[in-house]
Amino acid sequence: MDFAQLIQTVVTYALPVLFAITVHEAAHGYAARHFGDNTAYALGRITLNPLKHIDPMGTILMPLLLYFATSGTFLFGYAKPVPVRFGNLRNPKRDMIWVALAGPAANFIQAFLWGALLFVLRGTGVSEPFFIKMAQGGVLVNVVMFAFNLFPLPPLDGGRILVGLLPYRQAVLVSRVEPWGFFIVMALVIAGVISSLWMQPLMALTYGLLDLLLTPLAMLLS
Repeated sequence: MDFAQLIQTVVTYALPVLFAITVHEAAHGYAARHFGDNTAYALGRITLNPLKHIDPMGTILMPLLLYFATSGTFLFGYAKPVPVRFGNLRNPKRDMIWVALAGPAANFIQAFLWGALLFVLRGTGVSEPFFIKMAQGGVLVNVVMFAFNLFPLPPLDGGRILVGLLPYRQAVLVSRVEPWGFFIVMALVIAGVISSLWMQPLMALTYGLLDLLLTPLAMLLS
């Protein structure tokens, strides 16, 4: 393992990752407050302070251990979830969809902004590799978070969206998976199922949509 390469990778991705997880979690809290649940607000979790959202195990230790164990080929991590009491929402079944969507939506917007920054850097002749790689990393990190969190299994955001969309009886059945959802997701990740059947197709679609949205800016700077 090249220690210098590890330091370079950490420095390059540190800012994009911190923004990605912080804005993602704050967006959940803001949406919950908007729809009637003040739990996250009362606990000070609707904030852009990354220290409020970092989980020592999931955000720092686990990714580093996986990086060393797999030589950088497999990374996984998570932030401290924003607490949401869905029963406090004005219309719990409907509003939980918007609360769950807020996180991935925040990541998509950030991916767009990092992509715009990348075009601006290139269009203005900035060739410093560090800034180019950071912008590219910002796009990648947020596209990955956007796609992964939309996987339709609780406790991921996609699972909560699915519960909100399904009829009551089916929604109850899916919600019962949540206590074991994390372990099921981890098993599917390790087996490569999520990567091949979910992440790769959805990420390809997301990159295509971002390219389409960024085309006017690319033409303006060309």
